[in-house]
Amino acid sequence: MSRPVPPSRAIAVRPAPGVAAAAGPRRLLIRGQLRRPLALTVAELRERWPQRRTEVVFDCAKEGPRRHTFDGPLLRDVLDAARPAFDARRRKDRSRFLLSVTGGDGHHAVLSWAEIDADFGDAPILLATALDGGPLDGAGSQLVVPSDRCGARYISAITGIWVGAWDPA
Repeated sequence: MSRPVPPSRAIAVRPAPGVAAAAGPRRLLIRGQLRRPLALTVAELRERWPQRRTEVVFDCAKEGPRRHTFDGPLLRDVLDAARPAFDARRRKDRSRFLLSVTGGDGHHAVLSWAEIDADFGDAPILLATALDGGPLDGAGSQLVVPSDRCGARYISAITGIWVGAWDPA
């Protein structure tokens, strides 16, 4: 039986000198090649989208297997609301899009749109609003990639998601 793990090891982000700290809960910024960029709190992720539950086991290099239950909306559903700027004239344009997820502790992960798209990989990747039954409102949302054997793409205290097309030119 595994013991509960603190929901996040995120560092506090301090405003630049002369800039007042924002009041209220932290927001996850979704930006990039979108028709409707979003700034969302964990509470909004919980209220605006259906919540899914997934139980995961991933191998930690230091602590061994970790078992957790996460609740949250599908990443694809949240990003659909931001309306990615896919080019309808280009067949399968959405398969060129990448997602870059940044955590409050400086960790990053990159995914492809094809991983989450229902017509391609259809992976049930979550933006967690709860970990092991405890809300993540104070800690921030967490990226959950249930198919990953290790937890390297489990990004805690998400501060931003960038969505955009890869252009090799």
